Amino acid sequence: MDTSTAGWLVIAMALAAANLPFFNDKVFAVVGTKWQGKPLFVRLLEMTVLYFVVGAVGFALETQIGARFPQTWEFYAISACLFIVLGFPGFIVRYLRKRHG
Repeated sequence: MDTSTAGWLVIAMALAAANLPFFNDKVFAVVGTKWQGKPLFVRLLEMTVLYFVVGAVGFALETQIGARFPQTWEFYAISACLFIVLGFPGFIVRYLRKRHG
């Protein structure tokens, strides 16, 4: 896999993972909950776990392509903010869209 394909794959995975907690009421789209709908704190916790999963896949792809570059705190701060921004469409659909009926 070349560098460009791996980069786009990680971006697509991040987009899907950031929106996954908002588009279903099951935890990680697998486990049902006892609540009528998932509370916001569960969705945010799920987003945090998925951020680390996508990061691990990204590191694995980077290692497979070649040498893994060392990352500092700035990389993690920016990637976490980007992950939150990628999850914004799901947040809008879940909490801010007006429901009819």
